[in-house]
Amino acid sequence: MTATVRRATRDDAEQIAEIIDEVRSEPDPVGFGRAWAPDEIREWMDRQGENGAFFVVDDGRRVIAFAALDFDSSRPQECTFGAWVRERHRRQGHGSTLADAALEFARERGYRRIRARLPERNEAALSFLSSIGALVPITNPGARFELPVYHENGEEQAQ
Repeated sequence: MTATVRRATRDDAEQIAEIIDEVRSEPDPVGFGRAWAPDEIREWMDRQGENGAFFVVDDGRRVIAFAALDFDSSRPQECTFGAWVRERHRRQGHGSTLADAALEFARERGYRRIRARLPERNEAALSFLSSIGALVPITNPGARFELPVYHENGEEQAQ
């Protein structure tokens, strides 16, 4: 069955919460310090309005990956990107496909600075996010991509 990328809906919240739980159970969890309830995911989606978006990869049976592009109202030309893929579906191009959809959304919204959080000692995340950073100027000319590093205590490390 072919996987497709689409804009997430509120109906995807339960499966997104499942992916967050899976990521949290890994040795080097990325981006989530606690479990999220489906209602919290729906609230997150609602807060984004038209300035942010969730995207999912759906294999026809279930959601196997998701990405979020968030905005900060105090920084109207900046957004934050994150993508998470179920472990058994990694290294199949799903993260890159999500990034393409998110970067297209960022370009359409006029974002000029795209950031992603990079946990310490996570070479797989560094490789993935670095490859996305190379795509930003191609898909969104004039935009920058930054990778702030976060320590285990949640503090940002200066680059």
